[in-house]
Amino acid sequence: MAPASRAVAVVALSLLYLCGGIISTEFFSTLTLFNNELHKQGCSSLSEWEDYAADCGKPPLYSLPQSSVLQFEDPDCMEGSNPPCESVFSLNAEKILNQAKLFIEQKKIPFPVDNQNTNEELAICYVLIGNGLYDEAIKHFSILLQSDPELVSAIYGRGIAYGKKSLQDIKNADLALYELNRVIALEPDWPEVYEQRAEILSPLGRISEALSDLTKAIQLQPSARLYRHRGTLLFISEDYVAAMEDFQSSLELKKNQPIAMLYKGLTFFHRGMLKEAIDSFKEALKLKSDFIDAYKSLGQAYRELGDFESAMESFQKALMLNQNHIQSLQLRGMMLYHHGSLQEAIGNFKRCLHLEPYNEVCQYMKGLSHVAMGQFYEGIKAQTKVMLNDPLLGQKASSEYLKVKYLREYSRYLHSHLDIPVAEYNVDQDLPGNFKNHWAKNLPFLIEEYEEQPGLQPHIKDVLPQNFDSYSTEVQKLICTADHLGSLMQYDTPGFLPNKRIHRGTGESVLKPQTKH
Repeated sequence: MAPASRAVAVVALSLLYLCGGIISTEFFSTLTLFNNELHKQGCSSLSEWEDYAADCGKPPLYSLPQSSVLQFEDPDCMEGSNPPCESVFSLNAEKILNQAKLFIEQKKIPFPVDNQNTNEELAICYVLIGNGLYDEAIKHFSILLQSDPELVSAIYGRGIAYGKKSLQDIKNADLALYELNRVIALEPDWPEVYEQRAEILSPLGRISEALSDLTKAIQLQPSARLYRHRGTLLFISEDYVAAMEDFQSSLELKKNQPIAMLYKGLTFFHRGMLKEAIDSFKEALKLKSDFIDAYKSLGQAYRELGDFESAMESFQKALMLNQNHIQSLQLRGMMLYHHGSLQEAIGNFKRCLHLEPYNEVCQYMKGLSHVAMGQFYEGIKAQTKVMLNDPLLGQKASSEYLKVKYLREYSRYLHSHLDIPVAEYNVDQDLPGNFKNHWAKNLPFLIEEYEEQPGLQPHIKDVLPQNFDSYSTEVQKLICTADHLGSLMQYDTPGFLPNKRIHRGTGESVLKPQTKH
């Protein structure tokens, strides 16, 4: 069995390489996290902002809101009321006519005409869209257009329906854009059309065109919703200053917008203005006390400040609201890793993987944590699972997928040298010079004439975990002294998260020369 003293060598070498190897995992963009969440829910486009989107199952964070044409909630229902506001639509076909009547009463029909019968037909078509019956709606709109090829409301409705279908099949996006372009040619001064076109353009990657459309809509009729829409696209474009200005303009027009306040905070977060971000996240929580994503973002901001206790409290509140919140488990686990609390970190990653078995970040960090503890068998097993998760054809490889081959090779190297005194081997000489360079740059593992490290060897056992109480009194005093000395070297300034393992390792390095005498 491997002696406990070998853990010191493992810790020292692990800190040197592993800290550098996880930079891009720990400090990955919050945007990446939320975009992953959006696509995980099956949403391929930017759709609803505040309401539960029918196609996505829950409100995505990074999304454009749907224009008001298809927001059918009871106008007298207040947000956050009990019971909650419900859509006036139902999949019960018997209610279609009543729903259409309500649609007309609420004056929801875009571009109404003088003919009441035509308006009733249009209302039924929009009801079909609201119920997700896009093909039926398109057929009915087409029938109306056979009688009147320039019936603007029918052209517009058919464009919306094609736009909804583009969420499942991107080919429909061209048809949607064609119809919306026709509407703009006939009615160039209606802001809703530009907003709808922006919603189609965004998932196609045509962000600059979408921004131009939203700017035009704002010029025609500024509103809190439009500023919020444009702010979202600016945020995705990483123009955080302009995005913050738009979110602020939206909040000035309509104060009770917790998501807009959250996004305002995120613009500060991505600019490194952490205290301003924290203030905004707290304001969002005043508007919505059970706002999980605000607690999660608050926790991440505190973590970046190095305030471990406040960060833990925020993550805990998020998980009290939803114990299965993947992102909070993931971020809390990563913070615990960097705090030196590896066993607790592994617990978070295991929970994350129980809920989402193919989560590459949690799998990668679980492997990293096990190796840092000298548990090579579990660590390399987790790393191999990430390696087996090949990206699909045309899909960009994740940061974890690119890095994991380097981590596994380094883990194998450490394991093969576990029973060799540290003074008798040199990792910088044993591994190729470009190994670290490629790893740090997140390059694919393509190192010429590289010879793989030996696999796990059964006769080399993992480092055994030690119980503090099992040590003699003298050893306990040395450990406590090392912890104290190491903590004195901690920068007491925002931005530095205390790491208990580094404290102990630093303190031991101070004590080691003295113990020789």
